[in-house]
Amino acid sequence: MLKFRLLPQYLVALSICFGACEATQARQPNIIVLLADDLGYGELGCQGNPQIPTPHIDSIAQSGIRFTQGYVAGPNCSPSRAGFLTGKIPTRFGYEFNPIGERNEDPNIGLPPQEITIAEMLHDVGYTTGLIGKWHQGGAATYHPHRHGFDEFFGFTHEGHYFVPPPYNGVTTMLRRRALPGNEKGRWESGNLIYTTHMGHDEPDYDANNPIVRGGQPVVEELYLTDALTREATSFIDRHADKPFFLYVAYNAVHSPLQGADKYMEKFSHIEDVHRRIFAAMLANLDDSVGAVLDSVNKNDLNEETLIFFLSDNGGPTRELTSSNLPLRGEKSHMYEGGIRIPFMVKWNGVIPAGKVYEQPISSLDIYATAAQLAGAEINHQIDGVDLMPYITGSDKTSPHNEFFWRQGKRTALRYKDWKLVSMQRHLQKPVWELYDLSKDISEEHDLANQIPEKLQELIERWEKLNSQMSEPLF
Repeated sequence: MLKFRLLPQYLVALSICFGACEATQARQPNIIVLLADDLGYGELGCQGNPQIPTPHIDSIAQSGIRFTQGYVAGPNCSPSRAGFLTGKIPTRFGYEFNPIGERNEDPNIGLPPQEITIAEMLHDVGYTTGLIGKWHQGGAATYHPHRHGFDEFFGFTHEGHYFVPPPYNGVTTMLRRRALPGNEKGRWESGNLIYTTHMGHDEPDYDANNPIVRGGQPVVEELYLTDALTREATSFIDRHADKPFFLYVAYNAVHSPLQGADKYMEKFSHIEDVHRRIFAAMLANLDDSVGAVLDSVNKNDLNEETLIFFLSDNGGPTRELTSSNLPLRGEKSHMYEGGIRIPFMVKWNGVIPAGKVYEQPISSLDIYATAAQLAGAEINHQIDGVDLMPYITGSDKTSPHNEFFWRQGKRTALRYKDWKLVSMQRHLQKPVWELYDLSKDISEEHDLANQIPEKLQELIERWEKLNSQMSEPLF
């Protein structure tokens, strides 16, 4: 991985130095990151799925660039976000696992205070910074978003939250249960409430000690949560349109619990399976939320001053949500492509080419380095991302990355060029390695570990070298 250092001569009046960016010389560009939660690779219209229309998300790809090989830093929510926020492989600083439930309040679990987040970096060069939605980087006071560079915060700190609390008015709710009434298995329905045992466990206690807060104070939220986050995101843009801002909208859709608002459930009444229908309702609601954010940017005449990313935090959990990662193998928590390769796109009117598809591998870690360059922030510490602008504007024809590394306990992976090394059952002394050629086998169906032992050994050695740079887990 590269040590990225922005040199003074590289920062030329906030210009990207490609001759296509006079707009950025007037002021630092706004940066918006729209992060979906648990959205699978194969669910969007622009990714090839016609079942659930997503015109607003698709419009980002149509007016910008869609990445076909966009990766995140981890196969589930918290380490993935830690990577994006710091621009570093989270395992470098021990942020390896995904805290859930009461572990969110453990005073020893959270994004370490010494890590410099993208919000801190941008704040310190004049940006107003806001986080709307899910934090999941520690629920104790030490890790509060305000202490990690965010001027404003509206949302929650744990891994999930109900979109509507009991008695679940205005939505259809499907909850996981160990058993149905009568100690039965399967699916039980009563009005707009559905219980299902297909996952074999109960719905997590998402709302326990996990209020919606504004800043540091709990609030009572009346709206369906996706709509409430939309309200807060558009308000932030409207209030800060006169100055450079960084807005991180961390939706909790389409993460469980499965709750579809009535008007969206009606829209997808033709979908027979209510499980899939609820998911479709949640995704369409998310799409409209993205549309409202884009409209706010347009209304404030900020299109040519605003860089907008859209991506998911990890692959979709298919059995839980019905979310598709096709044509990729695996799902959330896996080191196969379906767990770590995600829908990813970016737009910036007048600067980034419109309607392009970028085929080289990139990473959510790159958002940090890209933002630093555009904002004129000097990075004097090691990060693993790179500035994407030379690549997506076409001035640099090489690949931004040759190598990616992931580790989460017994599961780990390395990608080197088109080769992928995976161990899904890694033991302390004896990993079980698989080898895939992604240029010919995007679905990871053909394990070549026994057929090409020399390539397998080469990648194992690369993995061992990178693994030696990583820290022990913090928790």
